[in-house]
Amino acid sequence: MSKSFLEVDGLSKTYPDGQGGDLTVFGDIRFALDKGEFVCIIGHSGCGKSTILNVLAGLDEASAGNVVMNGKEIKGPGLERGVVFQNYSLLPWKTALNNIVFAVRARWPEWSREKVKEHSEHYLKMVGLDHALNRKPSQLSGGMRQRVSIARAFATQPELLLLDEPFGALDALTRGVIQDELVSIWQETRQTVFMITHDVDEAILLSDRIFLMSNGPNARIAESVKVDIPHPRARATIFQNPAYHKTRDYLVDFLVNRSGSASPEKDGTPRIVEPASDAGHSIPADADPESEAAAHAARA
Repeated sequence: MSKSFLEVDGLSKTYPDGQGGDLTVFGDIRFALDKGEFVCIIGHSGCGKSTILNVLAGLDEASAGNVVMNGKEIKGPGLERGVVFQNYSLLPWKTALNNIVFAVRARWPEWSREKVKEHSEHYLKMVGLDHALNRKPSQLSGGMRQRVSIARAFATQPELLLLDEPFGALDALTRGVIQDELVSIWQETRQTVFMITHDVDEAILLSDRIFLMSNGPNARIAESVKVDIPHPRARATIFQNPAYHKTRDYLVDFLVNRSGSASPEKDGTPRIVEPASDAGHSIPADADPESEAAAHAARA
């Protein structure tokens, strides 16, 4: 019997290469998530991160392998999974509140109109939009639209929340504010979250574990890095924790120096790494993780 909340076993995705053969984007992806865990996945462009997320959401099909959640194989979309995309995906003719109401009513059709409205307003208030309930998306800033999208996803209380670089298009200040709100909501709901990001600092702030993908084609999840920093975490103070710097150095070194050659364990599962522990892996002496070039590459 499955012991983990989510299990991914042997997931692969191939496309025709235009020359009569196949191109494997990623192959033999294997990992498991525990209930209530927040996991980020990082890798260079082209390694298939978004495709993996789309398979988990039921929006795409893998070429091989399977995904099991709560003992049931995922086949197609379902209300037990919520997705937040980078482009907001709001209904432009509905207000912020009615965008939430639309999703909540679909999730709980038996609820009264009053209960649906109260529930929807609660989640908009959690992301600081109680003053903008009746504005349409065209009347909201990019950051406000993304808050509505996040509120909608959490309001349906999915068992698994999938985030595809939800802050990638936002300026640094807005990004930081919404990161704090996401942390606050997750600490209250403890939903299981799987999130794609290119930002190592964001991954350390948010996640319990960070999956590191090798470069494509034929990419793999090579390592699972434990973030040994207690919750709650705050952007303003997390850098004071020594574990933050050790973890960040390790992540940047992987992205800059090792993503092209890294591989998982022999059974296909990611190698478990704890950079902040005494037994953690050290950074190679010739690495320069704090250089401007390395920092840029980590966010590329």
